[in-house]
Amino acid sequence: MIADDHPLMRSGIAAVLSHSPRIAVVAEAGDGDTAVALFRQHQPDITLMDLQMPGLGGIEAISAIRRINPRARIIILTTFSGDAHIYRGLKAGAGGYLLKNMARTELLDYVLSVHRGDSRLPADVSRNLPTVLTMEPLTRREVDVLKLVATGHSNQRAAGELGLKEDTIKSYMKSILAKLRARDRTHAVTIALKRGFWES
Repeated sequence: MIADDHPLMRSGIAAVLSHSPRIAVVAEAGDGDTAVALFRQHQPDITLMDLQMPGLGGIEAISAIRRINPRARIIILTTFSGDAHIYRGLKAGAGGYLLKNMARTELLDYVLSVHRGDSRLPADVSRNLPTVLTMEPLTRREVDVLKLVATGHSNQRAAGELGLKEDTIKSYMKSILAKLRARDRTHAVTIALKRGFWES
């Protein structure tokens, strides 16, 4: 099954996979809710799951599918190689992580490899794994604070926006800088975007 909100991306991947007599695309979904429903109906051997979709997101859909079938083999399909995405995908139960720019032959080999039970990552993703396994992720509130900082909010304005005290924002920023090992606010925003804590 292919779950991606871009019809052209879905049809392109389906066309590539159809070249292998060992692969049949049994379902396509344009959002996470449909993906979960179609998984329940078709029980595909492999699911390719986009991260960014309307409604239920990719990570949440992976978790829902794994509740239906804990042995489900799911490959995250994405343009992002940030280590926070790797962390969340692996934690949700993905057995692979596929960048959308992967070459056609690699796509076929990768899908068949995961079907055999291998759990491997593309080279440019696996390079980030040491960071993923040792990093302390930002909390949802810390991401909220950093997003406001990224748009130019002062501590005072961020506090007003979130209904917090200015000292609380300062405390959050101190924690954020420490976790990201950032020199300053701008550096923290750059690192957070690169690691995939949120998309620009």
